Amino acid sequence: MPAVAVAAAVLALFAFGYVYYSRYLATKVYALDPAFVTPAHELADGVDFVPTNKHVLFGHHFTSIAGAAPIVGPAIAVFWGWLPALLWITIGTLFAAGVHDFGALAVSVRHKAKNIGTLTAEVISARSRVLFLCIIFFLLTLVNAVFAVVIGNLFVLFPGAVIPVFVEIPLAIAIGQYIYRTRTPALVPSLIGVIGLYFLIWVGHHYPIEITGFADWLGMEPRDVWVVIMFAYTFIASRLPVWLLLQPRDYINSHQLFIALAVTFAGVLVGWDKLVAPAVRGDVPDDSPNIFPFLFITIACGAISGFHSLVSSGTTSKQLDKETDARHVGYMGALGEGSLALASVLAVSAGVAATQVEWEETYATYADASDGATGNFVNGIAQFASNLGIEFTLGTVFAAVVVVSFAATTMDTGVRLQRYIVQEIATILGWRRLSRSLTLAGLAAIALPVFLALMPGRSDAGFAFGTLWRLFGTTNQLTAGLAMAVVAVWVTKRMRNPIAILIPMVFLLVMTTWALFVQLGEFWESPERWVLVPLDVIILFLALWLIVEAAIALRRTVAERRGATIGGSGDSGSAGVDTGSGASGEVSGSETSGDGTA
Repeated sequence: MPAVAVAAAVLALFAFGYVYYSRYLATKVYALDPAFVTPAHELADGVDFVPTNKHVLFGHHFTSIAGAAPIVGPAIAVFWGWLPALLWITIGTLFAAGVHDFGALAVSVRHKAKNIGTLTAEVISARSRVLFLCIIFFLLTLVNAVFAVVIGNLFVLFPGAVIPVFVEIPLAIAIGQYIYRTRTPALVPSLIGVIGLYFLIWVGHHYPIEITGFADWLGMEPRDVWVVIMFAYTFIASRLPVWLLLQPRDYINSHQLFIALAVTFAGVLVGWDKLVAPAVRGDVPDDSPNIFPFLFITIACGAISGFHSLVSSGTTSKQLDKETDARHVGYMGALGEGSLALASVLAVSAGVAATQVEWEETYATYADASDGATGNFVNGIAQFASNLGIEFTLGTVFAAVVVVSFAATTMDTGVRLQRYIVQEIATILGWRRLSRSLTLAGLAAIALPVFLALMPGRSDAGFAFGTLWRLFGTTNQLTAGLAMAVVAVWVTKRMRNPIAILIPMVFLLVMTTWALFVQLGEFWESPERWVLVPLDVIILFLALWLIVEAAIALRRTVAERRGATIGGSGDSGSAGVDTGSGASGEVSGSETSGDGTA
């Protein structure tokens, strides 16, 4: 089947979802109000709370959520066939990710930009706050560990990516300073930054940086040296104001993402590449993970991701200029990530092999699929670029820079969010020094991820993107389900129909708890995975407890809603009043414009 036909069908469905389904969510479920004073204005401090143009904020939000995960996950999951992967990406993006990302952002904005973990105390119960914060801590730990490994592997495989990735940092800082001090719109400076970055890709292609000798002198593997360097960088970057590095770098990367997507889809069209991977694989090796539940765990970002709720409520909600911008930033961001996952499926199904036999050799085992995920994506994109007349080896550097840039941006955001979580947990426990010190909180935020990224057994086939990736995906999807539980209770309290949230929520919670049980058995039988056994047990225990808390809260809310309706005090046609939201109240969905925007 021509890859371009598949791409056109999925993108058309995404466009339909934004025009119609996100409008329904904006007006009938979340009731966005253009007059609402957002936390970016109410609590403006010039560091974290900064009113930001929705297009600039979309760039920051998009590249923060669109890290390596929507590339790696689909590149592994095609192991079971391209059709199941594509169905989950399409359905998950439209009816789960868009609802989740949009909802987490809307709820956070209505509660002074508090993160989704803290909001559980106000929406579900006080003790659920600590439970959710702990789950978020472990999620961010796995996110940062896995992405550091992604970057380390790519720097070793494609050393030409080193110069453009690292020189982009001072380039972004210079652009951030210029925009902040001159109040110049970000579009032109960021486009200049993209041009500079592509010049650096050419430089890196001709002058690759390899550190094998330096790594030998340190007695370390080259990948591990890059892992340490990345954590040192993110420790520093997480302390900087968002406007100085995070926003300009993300805006540059958002342009780069659109260019990468354009190269992918244009290359597929020009080359008329065909999907050589099987639609549904029938010869899956016996020792491979089952498609149920692990397809829905392997493809996390790109279908739905709990990490997005952390970004939406942790950083994006602090920068939202108008509440009605949440539709553009939240739902559109989910569609963008789904498009990147689509590109990944096309790259590894149509770009890495000329025949099905060649493809099956590349994807012979699940370990092969896991270990080769990023390399297969890079080579697939380079093949599409070569259809447009770009030299293949230069195309590999371009694709590697895309992946590393997104992974590094996600690490920037992830370590910053991890620091917030550490400080919040420390505040609850009464550890004043840790809660107030950026240095101590930052070190605590990177300690466990560094250990996991460098732990014994990390070089085993399939470990980083098989074992560790599946545990990350499980925790990630669990966080998404629990975040949707918070959103569902909040929507129900506001006399609105939560069914659009409840259906994907239940599906995710079933799949993730199922996967946690299965993985626990696998870790128990594998001595070299000993450290993951207590980690899996803790996450499973926290998950089950929090699911019970959410179910009780939802049941109580439904009962209260019925009582209010019977008593005549409820009005299903209005959104009610949010007393703690920083504004005098909300308006009904009918008071917004037809598409939910100002």
